[in-house]
Amino acid sequence: MTTSLSYRDAGVDIDAGDALVNRIKPLAKKTLREGVLGGIGGFGALFEIPKRYREPVLVSGTDGVGTKLKLAFQLNRHDGVGQDLVAMSVNDILVQGAESLFFLDYFACGKLDVETAAQVIGGVARGCELAGCALIGGETAEMPGMYPEGEYDLAGFAVGVVEKSRIIDGSTITPGDVVLGLASSGAHSNGYSLIRKIIARAQPDLDAPFDGEKTLADAVMAPTRIYVKPVLKLLETVTVKGMAHITGGGLLENVPRVLPQNVVAVLEQSAWPRPALFDWLQREGGVEEMEMHRVFNCGIGLVVIVAAGAVEAALAQFAAAGETVYRIGVIAARQGDEVQTRVR
Repeated sequence: MTTSLSYRDAGVDIDAGDALVNRIKPLAKKTLREGVLGGIGGFGALFEIPKRYREPVLVSGTDGVGTKLKLAFQLNRHDGVGQDLVAMSVNDILVQGAESLFFLDYFACGKLDVETAAQVIGGVARGCELAGCALIGGETAEMPGMYPEGEYDLAGFAVGVVEKSRIIDGSTITPGDVVLGLASSGAHSNGYSLIRKIIARAQPDLDAPFDGEKTLADAVMAPTRIYVKPVLKLLETVTVKGMAHITGGGLLENVPRVLPQNVVAVLEQSAWPRPALFDWLQREGGVEEMEMHRVFNCGIGLVVIVAAGAVEAALAQFAAAGETVYRIGVIAARQGDEVQTRVR
């Protein structure tokens, strides 16, 4: 007689999945905002574009957390990577002037650990609250044999909206404009393959005090800062010509993405303090200065370009919103085919 098999015998625990959904529902409820039609649990998530937009243009973004997850597994720290996941997408669509509307997450694992998954999704919900967008749905995939025990992967998807006439594309940037930099909270979610290699070489005590009261683990795992609300507030009164989210590629490769071909951004390294984490990474890894600026944000998570006459208003508004902001450079005319961003 053939033994009866169940999905649980194959490694998939439907009851655990149901338990996770029940844990997620109150977290998602806290992120509800205008436009959400229905709640978690349907086959598709419904959202109505706010009627205050006359010519709405949808802006979408998707990303993951990368190999920062490897450190999350090693350190058993899972609550911050959910915020990282949200930040990577909502900060990306923000630079075009978009208000984040809703977010979807994808959590994949070999065997579902409800407590770990709930910590991750809790971080996603917290990130959505910080961005003012709704956690409107997602997918939890339990796939036996696909991932090592205790590991998982994440992907996130954000959709926002911007008035067609207010799309920010950098086309109006001219010589004489000023480059402002908003402070990062750390390495955010980029450069972690190099960070992990440096940690493996240096063999530091990750729980030892580092940079004041924090530990090195705290500094390395600090969740990505979400800039959505203060920037959207700024856009109500100040004309922003261009923005760049400083992710993989650092300042040297992300700022040029928003610049017209006839200008360059000249950034002054002395204009902002480099957080202790980056000094430690450079020293322990023997990383060259140019490489630091090509891999890491080096303390600047978002660049905002405004006309010289708008600088003081922008600085005041960011400071009032609790952001640490620096005047880090200027826009100059480009000479020939010179690189479009340099840090000196």
